[in-house]
Amino acid sequence: MSFSTRRVEWWGGCFRDLGFELSIVKVVGLMSGTSMDGIDAALLELRGTPADAEWALLAFRSEPYPDERRGRIKECVERGTPELLCRLHAELGEWLAQATLALLDEAGLAPSQVAAVGSHGHTIWHLPPAAGRRGSTLQVGDAATLAERTGIDVVSDFRTRDVAAGGQGAPLVPFADRIMFAVGDRQRALQNLGGIGNVTWLPLRGSPEPLLAFDTGPGNVLLDLAAERATGGRLRCDRDGLLAAGGRVDDALLGRLLDDPFFDLEPPRSTGRESFGHAFIEPLVAEFERRGEKGWADLLATLTAFTAESVGRAYRRWVIPRGVDEVVLTGGGGKNPELVRRIRAELDPIPLAPEGALGLSSDAREAAAFAVLAWTHLLGAAGNVPEATGAEGPRVLGSLTPGWARSGYSVVTAALS
Repeated sequence: MSFSTRRVEWWGGCFRDLGFELSIVKVVGLMSGTSMDGIDAALLELRGTPADAEWALLAFRSEPYPDERRGRIKECVERGTPELLCRLHAELGEWLAQATLALLDEAGLAPSQVAAVGSHGHTIWHLPPAAGRRGSTLQVGDAATLAERTGIDVVSDFRTRDVAAGGQGAPLVPFADRIMFAVGDRQRALQNLGGIGNVTWLPLRGSPEPLLAFDTGPGNVLLDLAAERATGGRLRCDRDGLLAAGGRVDDALLGRLLDDPFFDLEPPRSTGRESFGHAFIEPLVAEFERRGEKGWADLLATLTAFTAESVGRAYRRWVIPRGVDEVVLTGGGGKNPELVRRIRAELDPIPLAPEGALGLSSDAREAAAFAVLAWTHLLGAAGNVPEATGAEGPRVLGSLTPGWARSGYSVVTAALS
């Protein structure tokens, strides 16, 4: 293995090539999602440009949050004070650095062999734009700490530029989806079932047709909150959908839940725990806990049906009319057999693709996407999809925090095969 060093200068909103070809780079992507279950870290090797990119996943690991760390994130999201947010911002930077170094250790790479780390951080609050009000979004996870501990350049704070340009700031993953997962023989819909559900509809590879992407509604977030309450904190999620499978759907409640105004919004649209989270579920918990153990099972069954039907309604209205040959489920919800069963029934006869259809673990998709977005930032290219977010136009996403080896110029070292 040999190495090539390319010096590039930040000038006029993009990196200007100073004379060396950067044919292959390695980039780490980090994701801490709405489910608060841990940090996903993916190491990608990328070559070319976003228009003709080739990629390979070199390593992936998930670092589950211990109860104490998860509790601190949850406390900040639900009732954070300035002090709690300040502390979490720095602490999460340390945790992200630990995850990065552990990933590189597994891959047998030194930090100097990595061009950048793309860190999403953790979303504390997300407000989409509304009539008479611009949107705003806040992710924590101190990029300076991450850069200091690893020595690697860090690209972070991806969402805020799209929001400043009038967009939703979400979903951002579709930019990478098209680069990595569009194929020439079928039109795919990628349905993420993390804390929040979102879909990316991909036209055929090479087609000029715009993609479609938006949040479908809740993913796992309500199921996780209900399972935690039902088991007194013993479970973080409805493992294998067993609680929901033992209950009956309350059709009257399901109808009321589906009347939420969010489901009538036209894309572009996004949502989060602010709408489908702690405040949403508390009245339901109070109602169902009076019914005892059977009540909890009925609540999980109803919430599982709610998530599945919200996906089905979104597809029937906006996705299926474009033509869908297969649906690929990603995120933790794809491991919940009861939720998958209900989604399959909602989307029938469209087939659900098998695990591995994307060429990587479905768990790695979002972390890999932020590696792609960081790489795109280094190239000075736009990383948002205005038709998905509603932004006024293409924008370079993220802010660059140099590692301790960088000053004035960025020196990118890439491993060449």
